[in-house]
Amino acid sequence: MLTDTDIDRIVEMAWEDRTPFDAIERQFGVSEAEVIRIMRQEMKRSSFNMWRARVSGRKTKHQASRSEEIDRFHCKLQRTITQNKISKR
Repeated sequence: MLTDTDIDRIVEMAWEDRTPFDAIERQFGVSEAEVIRIMRQEMKRSSFNMWRARVSGRKTKHQASRSEEIDRFHCKLQRTITQNKISKR
């Protein structure tokens, strides 16, 4: 069972272009289809549609399709993540 904090973190990770669905699955045990379902539930329809259009076919969201040059899951501007929480700026 996912907590509200877990769901918030999954939404953040899914929204980040560089975070592959594989990383979300490893951390939370949630498949890509489940992430899409969570995003549909948690976001406004227009925001979900915009996100879905952006990530559909995006190579960075699928580990197997990623360039080997991309070796991190998050943007270099994002602060260190500890225990599913992003440090406040």
